[in-house]
Amino acid sequence: MPLKVSNSCVNVIFALMYTPKRPKLIKNIPLISSKAVMMVFISFLAIFTIDNQAFSQGYKIKTIVIDAGHGGKDGATRGSFSTEKDVALKTALNLGKLIEKEMPDVRVIYTRTSDVFVPLYDRIGVANQSKADLFISIHCNDMPLRRSTVTTGYRKVRGKRVPIKKTVYSKSTSTRGTETFVSGMGRLNEQDEVIKRENEAILLEENYKENYEGFDPNNPENYIVLSLMKNNYREASLNFARMVQNEYVNAGRLNRGVQEKSLAVLARAGMPAILTEIGFISNPEEEEYMNSELGQAEITRGLLNAISSYRKAVEHN
Repeated sequence: MPLKVSNSCVNVIFALMYTPKRPKLIKNIPLISSKAVMMVFISFLAIFTIDNQAFSQGYKIKTIVIDAGHGGKDGATRGSFSTEKDVALKTALNLGKLIEKEMPDVRVIYTRTSDVFVPLYDRIGVANQSKADLFISIHCNDMPLRRSTVTTGYRKVRGKRVPIKKTVYSKSTSTRGTETFVSGMGRLNEQDEVIKRENEAILLEENYKENYEGFDPNNPENYIVLSLMKNNYREASLNFARMVQNEYVNAGRLNRGVQEKSLAVLARAGMPAILTEIGFISNPEEEEYMNSELGQAEITRGLLNAISSYRKAVEHN
């Protein structure tokens, strides 16, 4: 894959150089001096200017990390008969088997293969440590519970008919479709329920205050930190995400688009990385589809096709 110095990379470098204090989201991120940053930046430019073309010609997709979202104690999201964590795991394992069958030269690594809880920073840590070429996080979408008041009957009070009211919680079951996210900038008022739900897994980690140095997924201002940490593979991630969405459309699925959001699981990715929502588990038809043999086959085949398209683009460009 051709490597280039992106605008985001330059912005991050200059931010490090001229900001004496910076927020730290995850532990063990040392403050770099301006001289050191400048030397690294100059070396970076020199190395990839000298022989970038030769490197690009020899690049191969060798390792893909597949992340089954949630798991273990992080598994509250559910439909009428299944849970997001189980559907995500089934899809991840099926996708991995398909990759191993049709791309035997590609190594597949899973962040989990059973119903266990894996901290968000460990998930992307697996990808970084294995020097993965792609990171795919698989999730199911859900609609938030909405509070409403309904009348359940009436009673007489001093001769008057007074309604008996009850507070109920319900969620939309008609919303459907697929969407794929990449790490990027998001306005504070754009941190919707999906992103809050995905990031709230942080609170389940016993030492999350230490691991994320005070990051609170319930505080909108904290998402500025995630936005500043967006990875340097933005364009590649966006291209891959579009390929994934195109495959969903080819299978007749509703396209909810590709979006850049402040997601903790993607913020420090050292490779192109996406989080894909394969359908709404709150929608009975989509829940049935995602759990069915046909649905699993179409979803995983589409993801494999997207990987294949992306692979051809970066290995032959």
